[in-house]
Amino acid sequence: MKILFPALALVLISGLFFGQKSVPADFRKIPEILDNPELLYPFVIPDKKYGYWSVLRNNPDPDQAVIYESQTPDRMTLNDPAPEKGFFQKCLGEDCFSYILACENGKSTYFSDEQQLRNFIGFVDNLPEAVLLANTYGYMVDSSSPEGSYKMEAHQISLYLVKSKNDLQSKESFFIKINRKTGKLEATKIGK
Repeated sequence: MKILFPALALVLISGLFFGQKSVPADFRKIPEILDNPELLYPFVIPDKKYGYWSVLRNNPDPDQAVIYESQTPDRMTLNDPAPEKGFFQKCLGEDCFSYILACENGKSTYFSDEQQLRNFIGFVDNLPEAVLLANTYGYMVDSSSPEGSYKMEAHQISLYLVKSKNDLQSKESFFIKINRKTGKLEATKIGK
């Protein structure tokens, strides 16, 4: 009896740990390069047709400000000052956030928060757009764990991603479903 109880406890505990981290066989590993939001923008296919769009960070040096340009404009005049806030806000001051500048019918339009970035993406065309959309809710790719996986279907993209806890040192795992048409995200915490 003394040997049976510890062995049974060990089996139950190991089942809890290993059972929670199981990724279905039809899921594929998310490429490591997709763990950096700045590398996702070239894959964005906006729902609307823009003559030009670029992703910028709030940096006064124009050469340092550009993260991605869809194409180089022939000539573009900015009538409005750059936004004072943006998405993926990291700090206060310079180089702290990003925003999108788009040219629509000869007029400049800014997309300067997470919801506006989601609207800019619109229909989720591909995996990088799904990851970028998930990033706007605080979910990230953890390429060092088995949770960094995905499955693309006609109507939804399913992802295993992580989110930093309040202490920023530890992470929680989540199963994410993104409706490709609406961009609506549903998240289920994995484990405790």
